[in-house]
Amino acid sequence: MDKENLPVRKKNRLINFDYSRGGAYFVTICTQDRKRILSSIVHTNGPDYVGEGFALPQLTNIGQIAEYWMKNICVRFSNAELDKYVIMPNHIHMVLILRESDGRANPSPTVSSIIGWLKYNITRAADLKSGQRLFQRSFYDRIIRNRDEYMEICNYIYFNPLNWENDELYSL
Repeated sequence: MDKENLPVRKKNRLINFDYSRGGAYFVTICTQDRKRILSSIVHTNGPDYVGEGFALPQLTNIGQIAEYWMKNICVRFSNAELDKYVIMPNHIHMVLILRESDGRANPSPTVSSIIGWLKYNITRAADLKSGQRLFQRSFYDRIIRNRDEYMEICNYIYFNPLNWENDELYSL
């Protein structure tokens, strides 16, 4: 396919929005080709539990590496905090909180620079074969504008493992 016939990629970020600005961001990162390499969903039913039980992600080695680096975002970026997250088989959902700049980082990190750092470190630590990609290019983000949106997203993250088979990112 020549350059003239390539599909036009939709811009992922809002034009003229400062992604280093303090606030909350819902971020989704997908694995390359949506390969299920981060976790598997384990369904549990306790003896005293009536209903569908619980569904929990059981992290693979790469999923454990991802969790380690996610928890170190605040170490590398003093104004960033990983608030909520779930590591699904082929994607990661997280709420990233950026506080207003404390003046130590100049320029202040953006959501893109933080996610780029995260993906780089997970991929490097996973020690993949040369040229093998762990994550898809870019990521999805949504600016969380109010408490209702925040609560809706937190519920989505919490219940995502239970709804795995119905998830739009579900793959066999």
